[in-house]
Amino acid sequence: KQQRERERPKEQKKTRRPKKMHSLNTTTTGSQDPIDPNRNLDPDQYPHRNPSHPQSRRPRGFAATAAAASMGQADSDVNNGNITGETSSGGGGGGGGKGKREREKEKERTKLRERHRRAITSRMLAGLRQYGNFPLPARADMNDVIAALAREAGWSVDADGTTYRQSHQSNHVVQFPARSIDSPLSSSTLKNCAKAALECQQQHPSLRIDDNLSPVSLDSVVIAESDHPGNGRYAGASPIPSVGCVDANQLIQDVHSTERRNDFTENFYVPVYAVLPVGVIDNFGQLVDPQGVRQELSYMKSLNIDGVVIDCWWGIVEGWNPQKYVWSGYRELFNLIRDFKLKLQVVMAFHEYGGNASGNVMISLPQWVLEIGKDNPDIFFTDREGRRSFECLNWSIDKERVLHGRTGIEVYFDFMRSFRSEFDDLFVEGMIAAIEIGLGASGELKYPSFPERMGWIYPGIGEFQCYDKYSQTSLLKEAKARGFAFWGKGPENAGQYNSQPHETGFFQERGEFDSYYGRFFLNWYSQLLIGHAENVLSLANLAFEETKIIVKIPAIYWSYKTASHAAELTAGYYNPSNRDGYSPVFETLKKYSVTVKFVCPGPQMSSNEHEEALADPEGLSWQVVNAAWDKGLLIGGENAITCFDRESCMRLIEMAKPRNHPDSNHFSFFTYRQPSPLVQGSTCFADLDYFIKRMHGEVYMHLNSIAHVYIAKLLFLRFIVCFCR
Repeated sequence: KQQRERERPKEQKKTRRPKKMHSLNTTTTGSQDPIDPNRNLDPDQYPHRNPSHPQSRRPRGFAATAAAASMGQADSDVNNGNITGETSSGGGGGGGGKGKREREKEKERTKLRERHRRAITSRMLAGLRQYGNFPLPARADMNDVIAALAREAGWSVDADGTTYRQSHQSNHVVQFPARSIDSPLSSSTLKNCAKAALECQQQHPSLRIDDNLSPVSLDSVVIAESDHPGNGRYAGASPIPSVGCVDANQLIQDVHSTERRNDFTENFYVPVYAVLPVGVIDNFGQLVDPQGVRQELSYMKSLNIDGVVIDCWWGIVEGWNPQKYVWSGYRELFNLIRDFKLKLQVVMAFHEYGGNASGNVMISLPQWVLEIGKDNPDIFFTDREGRRSFECLNWSIDKERVLHGRTGIEVYFDFMRSFRSEFDDLFVEGMIAAIEIGLGASGELKYPSFPERMGWIYPGIGEFQCYDKYSQTSLLKEAKARGFAFWGKGPENAGQYNSQPHETGFFQERGEFDSYYGRFFLNWYSQLLIGHAENVLSLANLAFEETKIIVKIPAIYWSYKTASHAAELTAGYYNPSNRDGYSPVFETLKKYSVTVKFVCPGPQMSSNEHEEALADPEGLSWQVVNAAWDKGLLIGGENAITCFDRESCMRLIEMAKPRNHPDSNHFSFFTYRQPSPLVQGSTCFADLDYFIKRMHGEVYMHLNSIAHVYIAKLLFLRFIVCFCR
């Protein structure tokens, strides 16, 4: 008894000591007694200690292992009086390390699954955009795909994701098998329809014709049963296979609905401009053959062409002395064009002509520029082996005073300002509709990466043009700013002009183009292109105020089916399979309200040759055109084919006027580049005339009127048959 009485005060002290910890432990340990953690509390005996929220789920897998290890460590810390939460070096440490490794492995597996899912999603989006004609935005996700599929199936999808099927009145009228407007109904078809209408009257005597029908009111032909929607006589019957048993109102409604679906693309007026041959102005700035030019313009006028495109060559106008401009030949040419009341698109051509299979005509850069290049060849683009390209000036000298005290952009601006002041009267009259600014090789915004004089042959990937001293200085400066000075040089394993992507270490699958250095270099290379465009366009807006500015974008479609898109990379467009390289360019063009001219690729070769070149002209065209429209830019087209047949016409029309586009987008103009002058007669006038009429929307309106005439004939024959009946 005495021993128990001595121990009782100790127990009371134990019970009084953890009062403050009691409230803490009840919130942290849940249903365990704070005095004895190993003894479970009866929820009925202690109702106030039951939490109102449900218990957390039991951890599984590596989480359970980590939880057990942490609990063991916590118990060890409490017993030792250590509440710092540090991990002990004893038994629990091994379990924690194992759990950490398991978590890292699970993270990697999750990343792989996510990459695989995104790859599948991107392929689905590409297929739906290219082949399904779905109105998907440029950066669509799976929600956009599901919404597009639901709308295609006839459902309505709101912005918040609410999906429902719209209620509509059931219509049991037999649907008319609509014909294409391009193939009108023949007379034999009309006879068959009339015969089918007579058979329909014999099989279904309940169908009647309005007695007050007259040939003047052909649309009054109705089926009696359609006047009573509540009549379910034919509700469960199969559709009548005869094309004659057609409600006239339904027929007209189907035709008008077809018009509403197609007229926003077919009846748009797209102006067509023709390019005059290059040799009309000689190297001394004089008009060569005024009578031949007049005859050529008369042919164009007879084809209802809206205007002509004239190249104003820097190498001709300022060919011999700096800031000495000769415009006399162009003044005479523009006066001839004014007589025919044609519009003008003038090209500021700051590149050479004749280097790439352009015939006998040769137009170089100004002679005084070539003289400077002899002493300082770095003003031209240079490949890895030191070969110079004389197609255009190097963009790295845009702000270098190496052209007799002027920078590159000052030379361009002086030329544009001289043209604006010389032909101010044409601007005031509105004869000059637009000015196209040449920004690179062939007048397109690209590097001269595919020079035929260097031996390039399609489908070679080309070479990077950044090995002059000005470009190398810029690259080294950018590399040092990143903290990697050894990145300040061009790639050494990018192949030759005619290499294929898989033959190089830089462009092959999982090659160096996707490494840290590769991404740095390609970003710098493309930013040099974008910076040049911004420098020149900012001054062009000053020279040509309130005049439309056009920039030509190339069609580099070979190697498009590879991961690297090697040909586009060497041309300056950082557009591999996992990156959109055209949107940054169009973002810059949008700042200056530029109209994009895209060189539409044509069917120059067979599908087997395209497969060998890993080319995808349709995929590239779709990407470029939709990227420009997504940025809100106007876009025009230009053909790049050597022939002009009916099939080529249809391809260009489909690209210029896409059917069922959700935003009704279409080309703002089209430039027809003819392989030879119209005077020579080598061009098929019938195909060219058909193409121009389709661009103007005239063929659609003509076929539309023909369709209405044949529908009227069909209804009239039906009336005659029913009347005789």
